[in-house]
Amino acid sequence: MKVNAATHSSRRKSRKAYFEAPSSVRRKIMSAPLSKELREKHNVTAIPIRKDDEVIIMRGTNKGREGKITSVYRLKYVVHVERVQKEKSNGQSAPIGIAPSKCQITKLKEDKDRIKILERKGAGRKATKERMENMMDTSR
Repeated sequence: MKVNAATHSSRRKSRKAYFEAPSSVRRKIMSAPLSKELREKHNVTAIPIRKDDEVIIMRGTNKGREGKITSVYRLKYVVHVERVQKEKSNGQSAPIGIAPSKCQITKLKEDKDRIKILERKGAGRKATKERMENMMDTSR
């Protein structure tokens, strides 16, 4: 059964949508999971990543490294984390692109819009949880 009517189940069309997505859609795709503490505090599992969030890398050769997001490169679907760099052959250092889904947000940069998003998502999850509990109680 198809879960979301807005997305295609066709591999071909899903890939086309992903690679041709506009910046506004890429922002949502580039979401990162929140740490346990933030998850419990805001009742939200993931949120679109942004510059100045503090993250810990969860996968790959840089696993366990922590740092602040220096840039969100939407065109390549990667983020750059401070002090996560590689040495080039000419001696310069270049930032390594990390997939946002492989990072975990440990500290959010909060502004009024972001707080609004967290409250809205948290309220929706809370309502869903209560509805599920009510369904379980009535079925008993």
